[in-house]
Amino acid sequence: MKKNKFLLVSVLFIAIFLVQPQNFQSLKSAFTQNDIATQLNISDSPEEKNGDLGNAHQTQNEELKSKVFDGQHQVIVVNDKAQFTNEELSLKNGSWEKYSNLDFLNRVGVAEAMLGKDLMPSSEREDISSVEPTGWKNKRINFNGKQDYLYNRSHLIGFQLSGENANVKNLFTGTRALNANFENEKSSMVYYENLVANYIRETEHHVRYRVTPIFKNVELVARGIRLEAQSIEDDTVSFDVYIFNVQPEYEINYLTGTSKKSQ
Repeated sequence: MKKNKFLLVSVLFIAIFLVQPQNFQSLKSAFTQNDIATQLNISDSPEEKNGDLGNAHQTQNEELKSKVFDGQHQVIVVNDKAQFTNEELSLKNGSWEKYSNLDFLNRVGVAEAMLGKDLMPSSEREDISSVEPTGWKNKRINFNGKQDYLYNRSHLIGFQLSGENANVKNLFTGTRALNANFENEKSSMVYYENLVANYIRETEHHVRYRVTPIFKNVELVARGIRLEAQSIEDDTVSFDVYIFNVQPEYEINYLTGTSKKSQ
């Protein structure tokens, strides 16, 4: 199986080289990064090496790629409670955050954290307009009766939780409806981010957090985002959900980021 995957990646490498030979050195460098083989499923991921729970988690991520938005439920429940291992819930290292290196297409990867009050920002968010994540083909739209933009520079781990500003490893192309739908917060990331942030502020406890962007093949825009959270000192916060990266009344070309009004 792995031989077939390696052959597929080799063919892709050659095709890109033939189309854009000037990118050979950057592609060569990208394919030597440890995380690239993992993201392309050539080698065992850390999750796979952690046993059955890790295998189940990876399988669920693969299954999410085939999920189709039904036009009503932008958020679906993956598991009733978060499925972190005991080791992943350890507080031995205190609060921390970790972001994946960009892959060979410059796409973001999994973001992980042990969130605590000490990671939360003490100042206003800085300008992040210098970052253009993959598939950034933005346009003005009407949403919730107001003029808005189709895409936001969406944080994997929200600014209010991490204090991260223009971190290219933490920003992806997310629709307005996915990032922050203030008319229906429960359908967007902001609801879950506020839930975690308010809990941390009120209790000063910790929350294990993981955000996984779900890309299909070589598409530049994520099909959706998997959000997982588990409070450590108690069981108050525990969720595992998937949010479709869609926008009402618009059709998105996930390969390029272009879009058009629905018929």
